[in-house]
Amino acid sequence: MSTSSPELSQFCKRCSQPLAPGALACEYCHALVHAGDLERYAAQARAFEANGQMRNARERWAEALEFLPPESNQAVWIRSHIRELGATIDAMEGHPAKSNWVKKLGPLGTIALLLAKGQTFLLAIFKLKFLLSFGAFIAVYWGLFGKWFGIGFAILILIHEMGHFIDIKRRGLPAEMPVFLPGLGAYVRWNALGIPLTTRAAVSLAGPFAGMMAAAICGLAWVHTGNQLWAALARASAWLNVLNLIPVLILDGGQAAYALSKAERLTVLLVAVVLGVATREGVFFFVAAGAAWRLFTKDAPAQPSPLMATYFVAVLTGLGMVIWMMPGHGF
Repeated sequence: MSTSSPELSQFCKRCSQPLAPGALACEYCHALVHAGDLERYAAQARAFEANGQMRNARERWAEALEFLPPESNQAVWIRSHIRELGATIDAMEGHPAKSNWVKKLGPLGTIALLLAKGQTFLLAIFKLKFLLSFGAFIAVYWGLFGKWFGIGFAILILIHEMGHFIDIKRRGLPAEMPVFLPGLGAYVRWNALGIPLTTRAAVSLAGPFAGMMAAAICGLAWVHTGNQLWAALARASAWLNVLNLIPVLILDGGQAAYALSKAERLTVLLVAVVLGVATREGVFFFVAAGAAWRLFTKDAPAQPSPLMATYFVAVLTGLGMVIWMMPGHGF
């Protein structure tokens, strides 16, 4: 049983729309009403896990569930994690060995044991999903743009997603391999419960940063070889990564902007306008428009984050330099 009840809120802190009585998520922007409480409980649960206090961790995760809509992805993940913690607690407390209960169950024991070993199978399925989706992704862009550009473009998208994945994993956080949606894009699924805004921002910007580096390498290959394929790949990659930095919705820029103060969002706006004028690329003005909109939303943090603001501006500027140096216009 939770030691506290969800705080009462009449308006969404993100979009300022009215909330229904007892709502756990805003029906307009889908923001969690009790996100602050949820992050606090999740952070405490992670701390318990780090200290080996699995029972306390399980209880705290269970308490965190009351802040979430039951059908939400976060709630599904927490319930699954609670079951995992239960298995860990059983193992730590010396419950009877698997071989004993397998024998007692008779023929059903073999089936139960196979189910218990299912994690290895699921891991293989996740890897297969990554490979199949990436193969389909390559096939779509091969058909649209030709063999070499299609393969190169798919690899550049992979590098962007691996930027997110590697940054998450190096922080010791769980994440799934990227999943590709042919013709639409790709995503890395991970759980951000209890993670500070600055860490979430860093993870969000890691993808565009990796994309910027990959685009720059393609640009250098064009300078060295004169092959227009490299220039096309560099421009396309840089352009798409700038598009991803528009600070709205679920785009990387939208997630990173949650860590930026009003003044820092204004800085992003001004830099985007300068880059738009310098490169004559309209995509930068979309970034500026998104930053302008975020000046009037009520989701700015209490404390500024100069490091994340610098990171955002540096990646945006680096992508602008790649676009400025490459021949052509647009995507």
